[in-house]
Amino acid sequence: MNEQKSTGTTGRAGRDRPLAGRVALVAGATRGAGRGIAVQLGAAGATVYATGRTTRGRRSEIGRPETIEETAELVTAAGGEGIAVPTDHLDPAQVDRLVERIDAGHGRLDVLVNDIWGADHLVRFGTRFWDLPLDEGLRMFRLSIDAHAITAHKALPLLIRNPGGLAIEVTDGTAESNAAYRKETGYFYDLCKWAVIRMGLALSEEIGPYGCTAVSLTPGWLRSEAMLEHFGVTEDTWRDGTRVDEHFAISESPAYVGRAAAALAADPDRHRWNGKSLSSGGLAQEYGFTDTDGSRPDAWRYIAEVQGAGKPADVTGYR
Repeated sequence: MNEQKSTGTTGRAGRDRPLAGRVALVAGATRGAGRGIAVQLGAAGATVYATGRTTRGRRSEIGRPETIEETAELVTAAGGEGIAVPTDHLDPAQVDRLVERIDAGHGRLDVLVNDIWGADHLVRFGTRFWDLPLDEGLRMFRLSIDAHAITAHKALPLLIRNPGGLAIEVTDGTAESNAAYRKETGYFYDLCKWAVIRMGLALSEEIGPYGCTAVSLTPGWLRSEAMLEHFGVTEDTWRDGTRVDEHFAISESPAYVGRAAAALAADPDRHRWNGKSLSSGGLAQEYGFTDTDGSRPDAWRYIAEVQGAGKPADVTGYR
């Protein structure tokens, strides 16, 4: 396994490190929510294994430039220890080797974040089920459902070795918001994202008896690298995107869902969430964290109460 430790500072003098000594695996940490979660776990002091298929030497089928090495470096710069491990999570043997390396290096796994996706390029909006390319839809299943199941199957025996472990299944939408069929994103996407919510519930039953906790977690309207490019903005100028779509006012940075994951991991009473479907905006209200600009967006509440009701966008976005 070509494991690479990032370089950089490892301390944050005078700042709280509630996850110091904890070990996390963020599967699918190359970009977007996965990167945001990895960095925020690092900011809380954790050692974070950042995995994915895109490295400085090889890109995945998505073709984007972000790499797991960059993520690991950001984790270390934030105050944790970032370790980049190239891993195809559809290959059980590779995931076996990854878990064996974590066990050999640390003898424990405290947080598993299943953020594997890598199928944005396969999403076709507003297309009837029978008009969707079948091979692309089945590939979407493989990249999300199969990869999540393989990773959980291999990693959970290490996680449950110590009570208090946390498994987070990252998805798009909550159980409430996804109760209705998401026709605009299509049959395959809808099933993938609902299945991950169900995985969080199923795992809660499987690992709960071992003193561990499993949840599903969703960001809101995520300002991922691809989303910023779509709107022609940067993280510093993202508000200019509201000129294109007023509802972009409720968007959030990847750090926001990262802070949600870190808050869960640091909460000694986290088991009260076991089996729940959670959102970054909802947990911000619970734990009191904010996005990087000091705001507290709640996209799923906004969609239900403002956008769904036909009201104009609120530029404060429940902040």
